[in-house]
Amino acid sequence: MTPGSSIPGFFRMDREGRLDAVRRFAGLSDGETEALRLPDGGVTFEMADGMAENAVGVFPLPLGIATNFRVNGRDRLVPMVTEEPSVIAAASKAAKLARPGGGFTATAGEPLSIGQIQILGAPDAGAAAAAVAGHAAEILELANSKSATLRGMGRGAREVSCRELGTDAGPMLIAELVVDVGDAMGANVTNTMCEAVAPLIEGLTGGRALLRILSNYSTRRMVRASATFGAGEIGGGRVADDVVSAYQFAKHDVHRAVTHNKGIMNGIVAVANATGQDSRAIEAAANAYAARSGRYSSLSEWRRDGGGGLVGTLEIPLAVGTVGGITGTHPVARTCRRILGAGSSGELACVIAAAGLAQNLAAMVALATDGIQRGHMRLHARNLAAAAGASPGEAGRVAEQMIREGDISSSRAAEILGRDR
Repeated sequence: MTPGSSIPGFFRMDREGRLDAVRRFAGLSDGETEALRLPDGGVTFEMADGMAENAVGVFPLPLGIATNFRVNGRDRLVPMVTEEPSVIAAASKAAKLARPGGGFTATAGEPLSIGQIQILGAPDAGAAAAAVAGHAAEILELANSKSATLRGMGRGAREVSCRELGTDAGPMLIAELVVDVGDAMGANVTNTMCEAVAPLIEGLTGGRALLRILSNYSTRRMVRASATFGAGEIGGGRVADDVVSAYQFAKHDVHRAVTHNKGIMNGIVAVANATGQDSRAIEAAANAYAARSGRYSSLSEWRRDGGGGLVGTLEIPLAVGTVGGITGTHPVARTCRRILGAGSSGELACVIAAAGLAQNLAAMVALATDGIQRGHMRLHARNLAAAAGASPGEAGRVAEQMIREGDISSSRAAEILGRDR
């Protein structure tokens, strides 16, 4: 029987103890476990030189494991890559609070990517749009000829449409392809299809194709996660009410909404980084969706239910993949997907959204009770101690002394180390 994701004392274990717990949970092979021990995050300079121009080195980030997650009835250990203190601990705590209510429930829509072809100078917009609609089958056939893989899976370009767009530079036409990209993020195949059909659309519209590229605003690829937290689990009815009030603040005030949503993205981007996703595309789409009403607002919603519980919901566009890109070539990203156990892009999207909702709940409960700095500064103090030259064995002691004194600073860390050595 697979062990559960609630692992008592996981944060107290040393590295080898944690690796062994993860190995047993995910059934990792010796090679997969060893990938987590690789220096520089498993990316050699030769790999980096092939990924980015003018490479001079590799910049690793911490990889941790969030425990306690249950998503759609299945326990998950969730890999997270982040340099920010308290994110992984907070997500783990919120996931634990969600377990009595069944954990997180999440659904993901079809993996539909949107590609756009910008047409300039079409003499008759109405006739052009009609021509594109009338030749839709031909356009889709040409697009699908560019991916034998998707065709073989019964996927590929499904829809094409054309609309007029008024701009300061004059009217233009936007032809859009909707592509079922399967378990890929889909940028490359969508771009290839857009470029392939552009000459045909030019001929049909009498205009000139300019941009031919996917839209990262993946509104045809939505994911929704929700969870119910017992009021007693989070500190009582007043705390639950205060979380709802905190959400209302974010819903109606843009300055609060930006920070509120940043907290959600702390969870989402950390999992995206660990699994080799395009985190910039994910963040851009999420922030656009937060402003879909014309006013930037909260990505999540929080309310009390009839039984006194606290219900949280998060819905965002989320384009992720389990094939293609670096998801299959980066050794640590491969192992992280194995730990996560996501067999499809939709399943991965569900877990990522659950992590975002968990992070949101943890941040709001902290803000509504002790304040965000209590847990954050404890970890920050350890970082300052390490930066001042403390060994791993010394960092905890120095951090605790700074916390007791109420002086958490690099200068105080150096003073404590200098006195004790």
